Amino acid sequence: MAKRIDALDVLRGIAIMGTLGTNIWIFTDPAGPAGFLGFDNTGAVETFLRFLSNGKFLGLLTLLFGIGMELQYRSAVRKGLAWPGRYLWRAALLLVEGTLHFILIFEFDVLMGYAVTSMIVAYVIGRSHRAIRAWMTAAGALHITLVGLLTLALLATDDEAFAGAAGTLYTQGSWLDQVLSRLHNAAVYRVELIFIIPMGIVLFLLGTLLLRGGLFEERGAALRRRLTVAGLGVGAPLNLLTSYAGPAWFAVDRYLLAPLVALGLLGLITSILLKRDRAPGLMLRGVTNVGRTALSSYVFQNLAAGALCYGWGLGLAAQLDPLRPWWVPAAWAVICLLFITLSTLWLRRYDRGPLELAWQWAYQAPWRTTAKTPARR
Repeated sequence: MAKRIDALDVLRGIAIMGTLGTNIWIFTDPAGPAGFLGFDNTGAVETFLRFLSNGKFLGLLTLLFGIGMELQYRSAVRKGLAWPGRYLWRAALLLVEGTLHFILIFEFDVLMGYAVTSMIVAYVIGRSHRAIRAWMTAAGALHITLVGLLTLALLATDDEAFAGAAGTLYTQGSWLDQVLSRLHNAAVYRVELIFIIPMGIVLFLLGTLLLRGGLFEERGAALRRRLTVAGLGVGAPLNLLTSYAGPAWFAVDRYLLAPLVALGLLGLITSILLKRDRAPGLMLRGVTNVGRTALSSYVFQNLAAGALCYGWGLGLAAQLDPLRPWWVPAAWAVICLLFITLSTLWLRRYDRGPLELAWQWAYQAPWRTTAKTPARR
């Protein structure tokens, strides 16, 4: 049991660092999210570097969220608690957290999507395998349809329409200007939820089935091999192809093939971790600590990237743009090293990350109040 939980922490840490590997290209673009949404043309090197992370670690994080839900469901059943019961309050808090993160820090927050998805999956996870597969099939069909329609629309769009309009909001604008921009353009920035929620239902439930199928156990060796072959042997080459196929294939690249690669990463990394028979080294312990403070690290990395790159901070996106893409991986590494160090130092004194502690306090607050209220006759 302990080894399985350790593996989950390492996987979460890798997923958190990997999501920054995708987001860092947004922060370091002088046009900010406009460069991302405008599908600006990139060189061959930058395209390959983006390929290494784009969508894959989002998929991995989503699978791990589903595995976490299954563990919480098992805990509720073991304790005789009603399900989903209090879990819906957890999801509501996550929605609040995601909304604040979106407004105050980052346009492409995933926590809001996870919150809504978890509210749906909470009513499915305790049902039969047949019902779970039916939900996965329906959500998967909807997801593929949406990706297909978007791809057809992008293929029919003139290439010049993909050129992003560079503005000064992220090079000269204040933090408040960016907050107001997110509120004004919320419909545009939150449109990704249309894809995240159906995809999330599939991956949440798939994570549940993988855990039940012995993913972290000795009997799951064959399952892990199949995931690795399918994800890295089949998904990765196709994903590389769509990365260079042009902006019209963006949705297929990010929302169909990248989650398949994420399954391969899940199978391969888990196999490596379960075969380890020696104490973890310094780096592995650091990644584990990031996994233990996943929520805090996710929010912190985006806040740190904004402070480094945007005009209200150090403004490095504009200053170092001539060195793009070479300086971007360096920025990613510096931020990762920063939150690895901070999470390690924090956990020497506390057993949870700072946001995790605040979140746990808020989660327990209604029941503390109920317990302190004298019973009425």
